[in-house]
Formats: sequence, C-alpha cells, structure tokens
Amino acid sequence: MGDTGQNISASNANWTFSGDVAKTFGKHVSNSVPLYAEGQKLITEFSDFFVGKNEKVYDLGCSTGSLTKLLADRHKFHNVEIIGIDIEEKMIEEAIKKNSSENINYLTEDIVSFTLEPTNFISAYYTMQFISPSIRQFLFNKIYDSLNWGGALVIFEKVRASDARFQDYFSQLYQEYKLNNNFTADQIISKSKSLKRVLEPFSSEANIDLMKRAGFKDIITIQKYLCFEGFLAIK
Repeated sequence: MGDTGQNISASNANWTFSGDVAKTFGKHVSNSVPLYAEGQKLITEFSDFFVGKNEKVYDLGCSTGSLTKLLADRHKFHNVEIIGIDIEEKMIEEAIKKNSSENINYLTEDIVSFTLEPTNFISAYYTMQFISPSIRQFLFNKIYDSLNWGGALVIFEKVRASDARFQDYFSQLYQEYKLNNNFTADQIISKSKSLKRVLEPFSSEANIDLMKRAGFKDIITIQKYLCFEGFLAIK
C-alpha cells in the first residue's frame, strides 16, 4: 500500500474512488490535474451555447459534484435540471453534502448501463479514461444517440502523446508539475503504480476516432496542457 498524497493510499494496480477517497478528492485532483478549475469554468461557459430552458443536462462521472454545481448555478434561472451521475456511493454522498442545489439530482449509477434521456449537453470531466477500453466505444455511441441534433458533448481526458519522444517530454514535465505541487517522488510513483489497469488514457487522435465512429463530425480541442486535453464535439 502506497501513499499517493492528501492522505490517500492505494496498492499496486488497485486505485479506487471508493472508501475515504471522496473526503479529500477535491484537493487531490486539483493538485494533480493542471488547469482543473479553469477547465470546469470553461465547460460551464460553453454550456451557454447549448442549454435551453426546461432541459436536462448530464454530468457523467460527477465525483463530488464541483462541476455539477457550477453548471447548476449557471442555469439556475432557466429551470434546467442538472443530473450528476457517479458509480461510487461515497462520491455522491460528498456531492450531496458539499455541492447540493435545488436543480441538481445526484444519482449513484453506472453510466454504462444508465439510460440517458434526450439532452442538448453532456459533460464527462476526466471520466472516459476510467471506462474499460473494451466498452468505451459503446459509451460514446450511447452518448451520441442521446444527444439532440446540434447538442454537444464536452470531455476532458488525460491523453497519450502521438509518439514516444513527445510522450517522454509530457511525462517528465508532468512529474515536475506534481513535484512543484508538493507531491513527493514516492507519492508520484505510488500513484502511478496504483493506476495501472485502472486509468487507460488514449491519444488525442484515438479519442477523436472514438467520437467520429460514434457519429460526431464537428470536434475541436478547447483546452490543452501537456497530457491533459478538453474536446467539444457537436452532433
């Protein structure tokens, strides 16, 4: 069992979002992912172009609900229901405790099997990378089918570089980023080991290919920092 930072421990190839992780998840992920808050703000700003009155919006893999709450606050006068979905019960409990709003409905559900109703906007903020590669295309297809024509999916993902040289650059600079955010070398190694088989990033091109196979034609990068990238895809 290794210490991965913020009093979170995980063993080799066994990272999990269950248990006590939810209590310190917000601080941990904010220190681990560059431009984490900025990415969430950007998603809420893009939602203005797609979310109308009396609609449903889905935040898939909502964790403790920080983005869900931002979306809810953004559209609170439009009678919009924001549905935050996460498979981990403890995450949903933290979301209800810390980020509740009268226009949010938090659900403990598996997004792979959950039935999505027609919608104009879906966010998946560092979520798809934790979905098994064997069913990731199925989920993209499902999301595409649930969107109304002209609706949008925004996803942010950790991505692999297009070749080994660039991947080496990204990896080294990301390690330096975490060291500068007060993670120790042992914590960085422990986190990396714990995420084996759990976090499976695809390259930018592979993510775009998944969206294109689902049916998306209009796809653009809206934020990029080293190995972290946000995409907007419109149906």
